[in-house]
Amino acid sequence: MGDQTLLTLYIANKNYSSWSLRPWVLMQVLGIPFSEKLVPLEAGSCWDKYRTFSPNGLVPCLHDGALVVWESLAIVEYLAERHDGVWPQNTAARAWARSAAAEMHAGFAPLRNECGMNCGLRVLLNSISPALQGNLDRLDELWTAGLEHFNGPYLAGDSFTAVDAFYAPVAFRIQTYGLPLGEAAAAYSRRLLNMDAMREWYAAALLEKWRDPDHEKDVRVSGEVTEDLRARPQD
Repeated sequence: MGDQTLLTLYIANKNYSSWSLRPWVLMQVLGIPFSEKLVPLEAGSCWDKYRTFSPNGLVPCLHDGALVVWESLAIVEYLAERHDGVWPQNTAARAWARSAAAEMHAGFAPLRNECGMNCGLRVLLNSISPALQGNLDRLDELWTAGLEHFNGPYLAGDSFTAVDAFYAPVAFRIQTYGLPLGEAAAAYSRRLLNMDAMREWYAAALLEKWRDPDHEKDVRVSGEVTEDLRARPQD
């Protein structure tokens, strides 16, 4: 086992970085000790800056001493080898959870592209495209199936696991854009947002004064910003 005190998680802006949230919230909820290093996004490419700590020039990236693990799914599996509770104990629940997490990791492109994560804004979408509606229908179906089959309150049972962490950024998107879901899925989204770790992430996101021009532009292409709850940007 790696020395837990050596774990360092590199992340980007909490307001924008959905990928960073996944391992961060999982480690927080499970009580896995780690130090956080937030490296803000900049206009243009962050390749050179991020390459100093991440082989693919992206976040999140986990350092365990000299060992480096990149990509959120790989980080989760690395943690699962060393800590209980990352995946459900039940075989069927674990298989379902891994499938659902992999689906999120590789899919839902319209949701990502049309509803970029921006925790501190409230946005009235110009429209819901057929592709986005298809993603929302699948999300509703997937969440409802997991909650019903494994008896909730989380997607694969009574404990928060990696599959919930993979969908945690979606809860912020639902809040930002007012995305419509069925009753069970909407209640699950609210449950995620009310978790202590998610509230901590959100509070920190609102305090950030960085602004990334690309993220700010994209959200305004998607709809009308009706509220900006963030601290005033840096001059």
